[in-house]
Amino acid sequence: MKNRENFTSRAGFVISCIGAAVGLGNIWMFPYRLGQNGGAVFLIPYFIFVLILGSTGLITEFAFGRGAEGGALTGIKKGFKNKGLKGGTLFGFIPAIGLAGVFMFYNVVVGWIIKYLGLSLSGNIKNIDIPKYFESFAGSTQTIPWNLLAIVLALIIVCMGISKGIEKINKIIMPMLFGIFILLAIRSLTLPGAIDGVKYLLTPQWSYLFKINTWVMALGQAFFTVSLNGCGMVVYGSYIEKDLDIPRSAVSTAVLDTIAALLASFVIMPAVFAFGLDPAAGPPLLFITIPTIFKAIPGGQILMILFFLSVLFAAISSSINMLEGPVESFMAQTKLSRKTATILIAVVSFVLSIPLNLNMNLFSNFADVITIVISPLAALLVFIVFYFMYNKEQVLEEINRGAKRKLGNKFFMFSKYGFILITVLVIILGIIYGGI
Repeated sequence: MKNRENFTSRAGFVISCIGAAVGLGNIWMFPYRLGQNGGAVFLIPYFIFVLILGSTGLITEFAFGRGAEGGALTGIKKGFKNKGLKGGTLFGFIPAIGLAGVFMFYNVVVGWIIKYLGLSLSGNIKNIDIPKYFESFAGSTQTIPWNLLAIVLALIIVCMGISKGIEKINKIIMPMLFGIFILLAIRSLTLPGAIDGVKYLLTPQWSYLFKINTWVMALGQAFFTVSLNGCGMVVYGSYIEKDLDIPRSAVSTAVLDTIAALLASFVIMPAVFAFGLDPAAGPPLLFITIPTIFKAIPGGQILMILFFLSVLFAAISSSINMLEGPVESFMAQTKLSRKTATILIAVVSFVLSIPLNLNMNLFSNFADVITIVISPLAALLVFIVFYFMYNKEQVLEEINRGAKRKLGNKFFMFSKYGFILITVLVIILGIIYGGI
């Protein structure tokens, strides 16, 4: 594609990738998984998986996009053409459809976050019964306008393009996100009884290292935390210069994403234990547990505003990646302008997400199908195309272009066979466990 937009720098690219990777899963899922699976012991399999699998997945998706000079649809079509196969366009749309599905249900939750940020700013959150309010709010028509607002925010940023929109907003909000997390973690750690939360997170329970469940959950967390879905990181990779060091950028993204998850853990868990609340609450952790805590702390309104602002930053930085993936595919196939394609995808996503706002069972089932089956299948498809439909020299040349440390045959063989088998395992285990 001629005159294709690019990230202006490696830093802008990596920050945008971190923005895509750091999302709600880091904030509500990682902390209680860490605590439930042996505390500090969980970090052993997690670090192994995130550095080996997360980095491998990111390297592949970045290189696939850069080599194709386009998103997943373009790369898959080229791969099928290389092998003289038909159906490239049909298969090429699978990653974009999967990511559009994530965008739909994700922005329902982003709408909740915006609503709670508004309640915090106005101070009205002090006057409501938080558990009852959330039960009456989630799954009701009240959520629809907030869902629309969440989608409009992503739409505006994506319409502005890569350097002026996505890169620029991530350069602003990601440093702010880390800064707010650090401030909130310091405050959380000073609460009476906070040490129990620290013990929950960091006391190693070595017996968990020998439990299959610990390794399964670490595998799932490592795979999904860096946003491997065959689309979002592929399209970001398509906007980088030919001399950018992909392996280094992939490791940086994986490491900083993990740091964000750890910071979120030290914001949430010490406060949860200080107030004797449920550390494994999942999504209600954000909308019931945390507001209940801040409501009872001196200066809690300011802390609540900062918390929901940081969560919104994490959510929006991921949401714009989720929208950019299908938008780029639509632009590549139809030759529509960025603005027109973005508006069309956003409008369709909003209309289709309305039922998800109104029925929490439908929301949950839809989210499970997308995240457990379709997204990892899309990632698997990209790996199969890249490693089986492009020749080995092409693949390694694209991965190593601009890299200080070159990757060779061992990396290629692991990615071609080992990683693909592991991705199949992630899908199977996800179905068995109902999500990992």
